[in-house]
Amino acid sequence: MADTHPPSADDRKVGQTPEGWLTDSWYFVTPSAALKAGQQTRHILLGQPLVVGRTTAGEAFALRDVCPHRLVPLSAGQQIETDGEPTLQCPYHGWRFGTDGVCRLMPSLTEDSPYDPGRIRVRRYPVHEAHGAIYVFIADSVRFDGIPDIPPPDFGPLPARPKFIIEDVFNAHMDDAVVGLMDPAHVPFVHNQWWWRPPSTGLKLKEKPFIPADRGWAIDRHRPSANSLLYKWLFGAAVETEIRFQLPGFRWEIISNDRARLLTLTCLTPEGPKRTRITQLTWWTGAPLLNLGIPLAKPMARKFLRQDGDMVDLQNLGMAHQKAMLWIDDIDVQAKWYQQLKREWVSARHQSRAFVNPIQPVTLRWMS
Repeated sequence: MADTHPPSADDRKVGQTPEGWLTDSWYFVTPSAALKAGQQTRHILLGQPLVVGRTTAGEAFALRDVCPHRLVPLSAGQQIETDGEPTLQCPYHGWRFGTDGVCRLMPSLTEDSPYDPGRIRVRRYPVHEAHGAIYVFIADSVRFDGIPDIPPPDFGPLPARPKFIIEDVFNAHMDDAVVGLMDPAHVPFVHNQWWWRPPSTGLKLKEKPFIPADRGWAIDRHRPSANSLLYKWLFGAAVETEIRFQLPGFRWEIISNDRARLLTLTCLTPEGPKRTRITQLTWWTGAPLLNLGIPLAKPMARKFLRQDGDMVDLQNLGMAHQKAMLWIDDIDVQAKWYQQLKREWVSARHQSRAFVNPIQPVTLRWMS
């Protein structure tokens, strides 16, 4: 469960904010399609304002969305070329900042002014764009201006853009959102609509092999038991599935065989102490029947995600009176793993050493 006590300077740890969010990490920030050339948008990430823009040449960039002069959001300005390079102009006094965060122009300065615009800068965030999604790297140091030592997220071969995207906002700390989404036992009670898991299905024994993965864990590749007829109808024979989780908050499921591959990626983006944006992106190749189902799949996926959000709202009613949760094995093992991974991440960053995954291969069993 998230620790919601007020942060203080004594709480500061390398690799983690006082609010419990991991730093030196990549976070999903926006779909590529939402960012048009020559435009920019405002986002809140880890409680901080970011302006994420795209130059007229198509390059994505991210800066702190506060002009250091009078603190006006740069996202409210416009992109203007300055000496042959793209700059973002503050709407208040026209200060222009390059995509590297360095000020290029202060229009009010006279020729004999002692001020050097190049000495003023706003924080720059490294950006990675791939397969229709944009990620930003949140370094632990606000002065970081290099190449991240953590590679950007890689989910394997994907088409250039997702088939569809849905999103929601959970009124929860990211820790609680992760635990809720990874919970394997809530499905028959929370997601019991007729088209997914009706109550008449009953509870069945689940036995899944888990293995350590890059900064996380995975349910190893296996033949699906539930919905196997649906998978066979959509993909053909010999279908396999796998589910992975990776710090700071990426969960993806892959359904594939030698002819088709479907990947659904869930990204958790912490905006505030009790506000986490959930974005689900879905790609597929080699399954033409799925294209026909997009008009139905999107509202079904939205309802599925909102059901989790509604449960978070109910959980908040209890959290107003009690902070401690009771976790049991085997259904809460993944929640414990998440906390262990976070602690190891902070320890590794604090000691300037390589991250060591604490998870060991194990088979978990539960009724669901």
